[in-house]
Amino acid sequence: MKHTTHTFQWRFKSIKIYLALLISLISMVFNACKKDIHSIESSSALSIDLLATGKPNIILIIGDDVGYDIPTFNGGESYETPNLDFMAFNGVYFPNCFAMPDGPPARIELMTGKYSCRNFTEARHLNPEDKTIGNMLRDAGYSTGYVGKWHLDGGDTSIKNHGFDKYLVFMPYNPKTTGYDQWYRRYKNPLLYQNGAYLPDSVVEGKYSEDLYNTYINNFIDSNKSKPFFLIYSCNLVQHPWSPTPDDPDFANWDASGDERSREDVKYFPGMVKYMDKMIGKLMDKISETGLTSKTVVMFTSDNGTVPGIKSVYKGDTVRGGKLDTKRTSINVPLAVYGPGNVVSGIMDTSIIDMTDFLTSFAGIAKIPVPTTWGKLDGKTFNDNLQGNIVATKQKSYYYTFWPTDFDAPNNTTSFIFDYNYKLYDSAHGGQFYNIRLDVNEKNPIDDDDLTNAERKIKSSFNAILKKGYSIAGY
Repeated sequence: MKHTTHTFQWRFKSIKIYLALLISLISMVFNACKKDIHSIESSSALSIDLLATGKPNIILIIGDDVGYDIPTFNGGESYETPNLDFMAFNGVYFPNCFAMPDGPPARIELMTGKYSCRNFTEARHLNPEDKTIGNMLRDAGYSTGYVGKWHLDGGDTSIKNHGFDKYLVFMPYNPKTTGYDQWYRRYKNPLLYQNGAYLPDSVVEGKYSEDLYNTYINNFIDSNKSKPFFLIYSCNLVQHPWSPTPDDPDFANWDASGDERSREDVKYFPGMVKYMDKMIGKLMDKISETGLTSKTVVMFTSDNGTVPGIKSVYKGDTVRGGKLDTKRTSINVPLAVYGPGNVVSGIMDTSIIDMTDFLTSFAGIAKIPVPTTWGKLDGKTFNDNLQGNIVATKQKSYYYTFWPTDFDAPNNTTSFIFDYNYKLYDSAHGGQFYNIRLDVNEKNPIDDDDLTNAERKIKSSFNAILKKGYSIAGY
């Protein structure tokens, strides 16, 4: 039950590290560590330089279908997420982080730092010529690893060419070409791929994918204790099939053959969330036990919102997941960043973050230049936010997406753009314009005749961005 006391163990370990690294600032940091979610201010004036002893390790954890309504730190009330809460309460979290309505294009944006209008050609396929976060950090001297759901096609060749030397993954190829779909042996007796081949059945029989990932992650960390590393842990959890975890008595007799969706049950979903959080706790414990706490930045986010089959309590209200929709329930995802000595603590609620921002932000964390020979990158860095230096000119003032809505027909797309107050859809989908601050559920589009002069200017500027995206895509 080690993970259940993780928060308290880490609190004291972190304070010791702060004493060594930031003796002159211990009072401020200690107080920040003890703050409750409801009392943390929007930002901290504290500025912390990255470790003078070298580049920090970077770990990016990607949940699958984990919307903003799931973690407790974000306002969720239906699930247990103590380790995610610890990361958020003792680090930075961004309430306004947005992915895309579906995972494949969101993951490609995250990897490349480019909007889908620049590089999306086929679902679950990362173009061989595209460079990624992995390439950038490997070229900068990082050891690189990828563990979990790949979902980007190409197998061993693609994973390595896109910057990851070590890997243990699920879905190494496009299911459309291999015959294996994403539901096949996802959790129990998992179909996992390593070093150009699937693990033998004898190795995975009776095992759970996340446990095998954890073992691989521990070995990867042990092998890279003396040099900087970059690791992506792309959880299988919490996507379908909703099935028992090893902590559930039903796990032992669960039939993991064939398509488990015919047997899945939503009653297992809370346990799946809890197990995901447990695995994150184990990873954090490993970092602590290895003495890497002060040398590591850990992030958690998700590829899209929660699926419609899930109802959760969020800040007192019942919320239905909205994956594959275009509203907040589909695209608003958690983002928590933890790294004592490297990251301040607080809520960054004045910053809009999207998936293209991770590559540029990781360049800042690693103290390396943003690549200039990879074509136009669309991300802005949020590393300044992590250091407590919020510069208005460096903040994104809007969220834009170019979403291929039909995997088999790339020209079938939906685009929209919004800021804190207004949202506009492309003309192909009605060109509807909303005041999303007053009309969160987008029930009352504003007619052109009813626009104020200020609203006309906003709508016009939004339209120009949408048209530019379609032009870049060649439509």
